[in-house]
Amino acid sequence: MTIAAYLTLALLLGLFILLVKTKIPAPAVFVGALAVAMTLQLAPTKELLKGFSNQGMLTVAVLFMVAAGMYATGAITMIMDKLIGLPKSIVGAQVKILPPIAVGSAFLNNTPLVAMMIPVIKDLSRASRLPAKQLYLPLSFASILGGMCTIIGTSTNLVVAGLVIDTIAVSGAALPNLRPLKMFDPALVGVPIAVAGIAFMILVGRFFLADQKGDKAVEGVMRRYTAEFEVPEGSRIVDRTLEDTGIASGDNVEVLYIRRADTILTNDLMHEPLEAGDLLSFSADVNGMTELWRTNALVPHLTLNPMETERHTHHLVKAVVSRQSSAVGKKIPDLPRDVNACQYKFVALSRDSQPLAGPLEEVVIEAGDNAVLEVNDDFFYECQIDHDFALTKALEGFHLQRTDRAVEASLITLAMIGVVAMGWMSMLNASLLASGAMILTGCLSLRTAARSIDWGTLVVIACAIGLESAVTRSGLAEQIAGLLTTMGGDNPHLALAVIFVGCSFMTNVITNNAAAAFMFPIALSTANQLGVSFLPFAITLMISASCAFITPTGYQTNLMVWGPGEYQFTDFVKIGTFITLLVAAMTIFLTPLIYGF
Repeated sequence: MTIAAYLTLALLLGLFILLVKTKIPAPAVFVGALAVAMTLQLAPTKELLKGFSNQGMLTVAVLFMVAAGMYATGAITMIMDKLIGLPKSIVGAQVKILPPIAVGSAFLNNTPLVAMMIPVIKDLSRASRLPAKQLYLPLSFASILGGMCTIIGTSTNLVVAGLVIDTIAVSGAALPNLRPLKMFDPALVGVPIAVAGIAFMILVGRFFLADQKGDKAVEGVMRRYTAEFEVPEGSRIVDRTLEDTGIASGDNVEVLYIRRADTILTNDLMHEPLEAGDLLSFSADVNGMTELWRTNALVPHLTLNPMETERHTHHLVKAVVSRQSSAVGKKIPDLPRDVNACQYKFVALSRDSQPLAGPLEEVVIEAGDNAVLEVNDDFFYECQIDHDFALTKALEGFHLQRTDRAVEASLITLAMIGVVAMGWMSMLNASLLASGAMILTGCLSLRTAARSIDWGTLVVIACAIGLESAVTRSGLAEQIAGLLTTMGGDNPHLALAVIFVGCSFMTNVITNNAAAAFMFPIALSTANQLGVSFLPFAITLMISASCAFITPTGYQTNLMVWGPGEYQFTDFVKIGTFITLLVAAMTIFLTPLIYGF
C-alpha cells in the first residue's frame, strides 16, 4: 500500500477509537478527522469538503423542518395516536412501530419517515414511560431492512439497478446471464431478511440496549405546583381515560381530583372516562405541569380576561407575586377583568415550593407565591410586570401544537412523498418545496424551522462523506478490493460471501452508495470469471450495501437517531454485529437458492 493508504487507515482507526473510548462529541471527532485528512492531503480539499454541499446531507437538513411542521401541527401525533396508541411494554411498542416503518420504507424514502417518527417516539416514551433508547435504534434498523425489499426502497438499490442497465447497454450479448432488475427482484430475499431482522430486534435486541438512567438535574424539579385544567369540547381525550391517553402517567404528576358539575371524583381517577367540561386538578413539578399544558387536549381552567390571540402563539411564564401587587389578598376570580387589564391564564400555583390545597379559585394570593401563567406577547409589553411580579421568567422550549393546520401539514407531506415516489422530482427539491409550503401556510414558524435542524447530525454526515474521498483517493479502497478478489477464489458461494463482507465493510466505513458503486465492477468481474449468473451477486450487492448496522456513520438514519437516543458508538456495534451476521447468513444462503448461479 502507499503511504497515503496507511495514513488513511490509521486515521480511520483513530476516529473509531475516539468514538468508542472517549466522550468527545461525535461532530468534534469527525471535524478533527476531516482536518487531519486535509492537512495530510489525503484527498483534494474540494473533495474532502464535498459533503457540505452533498444533496443527501442537505435533504436531511430540510426534512428536519418538514418533520417539525408535522409535529408542530400535531398531525403526526394524531396519526400515530390512532395507529400506535399507548403501548404498555417495549415489545408492544416495537410490534406496532417497526413493521409499518419497514413496509413504508420499501416504497418511500426512509429518511422522512424516520425524521417524523423521532418526535413521536419522544412523546410516546414519556407518556408510556418506556425507554426511548430501546426504540430509536430499532426504528432506524427497521427502515433500513424495509428499504432492502424493492428497487425503489433505497437509493443504493437504484444505483445498482442503474449500473446493471448501463452494463447491458455497453456489453450487450457478451453477458448472457445479465438482465435488467425488476421492481420486486430484491423482495424474495429482502422480505425474509426484514422479517427475521425485526423479529430479532423485538425478541432479543432490547437486551443489548441498556435502559437509560437519567441523572440530569432539571431546573425546578423540587418545586411542586397545583395545576388545574379543563377538558374542552371536542378534545381527543373525551370518553377516554387518563391511563389510556398517557396524560399524568409520569412520577412527577399526581391527579388530585376530577370535578364534574357539582361532583368531586377522587377514586380510581386514572380509569375514569373523561367528559367535556371536566375540571382536572393535578399536583406536579414544573416539567409535569408544562407537559400537561402542551397536550392540547387540556386548557387552563382560570382565565383572567378573554385572550383574543390564538393559543399556538402563547407562552408559559414563571412569575413571583410581588408585595406591591394588587392581587395580594385577593382570590383569582376577584382580580380585575376589563379590556385594559392583562390577559393571561393561571396554569398553576405554588407556595413555599409546595402545591396548594383546594381549588385555585378559592386560594387567597400572597406575596411570594409562585405562579405559572399562559400569556401572549402583549404580556411583556403592556402589563405592569415590575409592579405585580417580583420576578418573571419565560419557560423556554415549550410550545403548543397548532392543530388547526394539521390537515394542511399532512397534505403537504403526502404531496412531497407522492411526487418523489412518482419520480417527478428529487427528494431535495420536493422537501424544499414542502418546507416552504409549511412556512407559508402557517404550519411552521421560521423560528421553529431553524431550531428543528440537528446541526450536529449534519456535520457528522458531511464529514463522513468527505472522508470517503480520502479512502478512495489514497488507494485504500483499491487495496481492500484486491484483497477481496483474491479471497473469493473459484467457489461461487465463497465469492458471494466475500462480496457481501467487503461491501458491508465499506458501507460502514464510507457511504452506502459509494460502496455499491465501487464493489459493482468487482462483483461483475467475479461472476464472469466463474461463468455464473450475475443476478445473485447483484441482489447481494443491494442488500450488503444497505447492511449499515455496525456503525452510526454507515447510514443517515443511524446518524439521525444517534443523538436523540443518547447512544454510545458501542451500542451500534453490539446489536449491529448480530444483525449483520443474520443478514449475511440469510443472503448468502437464499440468493443462490432463489436466483441460481
